[in-house]
Amino acid sequence: MGEGNSEALRVDFDGQIRLEFHGANVTSDAGLLAYREVDESLGLTAEVEELGIDDPRTGQNTRHTVTAMMRQSVYSRLAGYEDTNDAERLCVDPAMRRIVGGRATGKTAASTSQVGRFETQVLTESDNLAKLMNLSGRWIDQVRRRKRMAKVILDMDSSVSPTHGEQEGTAYNGHFQCTCYHPLFCFNQFGDLERALLREGQVHSADDWRSVLEPVIARYRQTKKRYFRGDAAFAKPQLYEFLEAEGYRYAIRLPANDVLYDEIDYLLTRPVGRPPKKPIVYFTCFKYRAASWTKPRRVVAKIEWHRGELYPRVGFIVTNLTWWAGDVVKFYNQRGTAEQSIKEGKYALKWTRLSCCRFVANQVRLQLFALAYNLANFLRRLALPKGVRHWCLTTLREKLIKIGAKIVRHARYVTFQMAEVAIPCKLFREILRRIERLRLIEPRPEPG
Repeated sequence: MGEGNSEALRVDFDGQIRLEFHGANVTSDAGLLAYREVDESLGLTAEVEELGIDDPRTGQNTRHTVTAMMRQSVYSRLAGYEDTNDAERLCVDPAMRRIVGGRATGKTAASTSQVGRFETQVLTESDNLAKLMNLSGRWIDQVRRRKRMAKVILDMDSSVSPTHGEQEGTAYNGHFQCTCYHPLFCFNQFGDLERALLREGQVHSADDWRSVLEPVIARYRQTKKRYFRGDAAFAKPQLYEFLEAEGYRYAIRLPANDVLYDEIDYLLTRPVGRPPKKPIVYFTCFKYRAASWTKPRRVVAKIEWHRGELYPRVGFIVTNLTWWAGDVVKFYNQRGTAEQSIKEGKYALKWTRLSCCRFVANQVRLQLFALAYNLANFLRRLALPKGVRHWCLTTLREKLIKIGAKIVRHARYVTFQMAEVAIPCKLFREILRRIERLRLIEPRPEPG
């Protein structure tokens, strides 16, 4: 591939410059090799074989295994290629071929038509889709086997994926003021995406919460300290009772009403005197029972008086935590990490790119984006040195993944001569060293 034998291109501003194209000998995504090393150390894509995703293809159509196809689908999204059309070029990219492995190493990776069939036909079968939706949790369990989790904090939130044209399941959502899908996500405290579910655009934010939350909670039943946070959309008595039965401590924002305001009426009088620059904040708690509740529950209230504002800012949280009210509010506010994770998924991986006509095909695409997101987050929190651990996924894609490299082939080795512009050799060596240390950790038994 490429135009190495063609006449070189020239530019007018500098006559000494010659431009040549060597597609199969140069890559712009050499940093993906570090992510593939994390994959190998944790045995992530190897989980595809253990899950037993069925492949109905026969004969010459099976030239690439299901594991290889899964790698190509996940890693292409990780590098920012969100459409299957990109496979036309990626199939000859030297970095992608090495990452996919198998037949792709000596020849080419899967073509656009092969990737398209894999994602829209093979993975859309009901059994395969169910296994694919469980794969994110299995990947996180592989990390748990090496990095012990003393506690788990689950954050649930919904988001919006705008749609265009006559896509199945699309609908107008008044809250987001657009035609869209309305996916539901569940993250842990490290930003790992435990489970994702694509839903039709007009559904309520908390619809199908049980189908997302139950499989996640089942995996953490042996963890002693378990917590849940959610915004006001998840203020549902069925959810409270479910969490209490499972032994979870929770903090969920409660929509305000007149009864709640009556409970804190004594704090709604404006403080006497000139207001300070720093807000005046009050915390309190009380027992409250709504008409739909089976028992009274603790409600924490926060009242903030801000300079220049006539009325206070008031928030209510229903909880079964016994902490001081201010600590409960602080704990609840940390759920903003889930909102940040959703933003990273949108802007770094572009997981709102759900452009298939069929709803089930878009469900598959969302699950593949979720796997790419988790792989990116694993490298960030497990392998990055402290000085760069704060990098967002967008920065990692632009600086680490998008390392240009020239490929030199020898009889025994394939050398990637990598550019040292954004990521120096010293930093890349440290990343690989940390991944190697992760590999040497003896995995504990499967977490319950």
